[in-house]
Amino acid sequence: QVQLVESGGGSVQPGGSLRLSCAASGYISTINIMGWYRQAPGKQRELVASQASRGNSNYADSVKGRFTISRDNAKNTAYLEMKDLKPEDTAVYFCNADITSFASSRRDYWGQGTQVTVSS
Repeated sequence: QVQLVESGGGSVQPGGSLRLSCAASGYISTINIMGWYRQAPGKQRELVASQASRGNSNYADSVKGRFTISRDNAKNTAYLEMKDLKPEDTAVYFCNADITSFASSRRDYWGQGTQVTVSS
């Protein structure tokens, strides 16, 4: 069984910063890709940022230059550093991980989501 647990969401004023964390635990052999998605009310879930195990990163155009994804592979943890937050960044942020288990099965896992609210 694999679990992803997110933390670090909250409320912040425009221009502020937040750091999200996502810790993976369980029967894990390899975490191939870790990423962050978000879903605002009435909108589809969208990719925010992702990072492969070798460090290649991918960002949505709307967050480039403001958000940074990083990973601590020893801790099976991913982070999303968010700066210069804007009201349009308000959403529930979900952690996603492409994981190969010790049983050699490979699939996507999702965290429970953490709310980020940017408002004055």
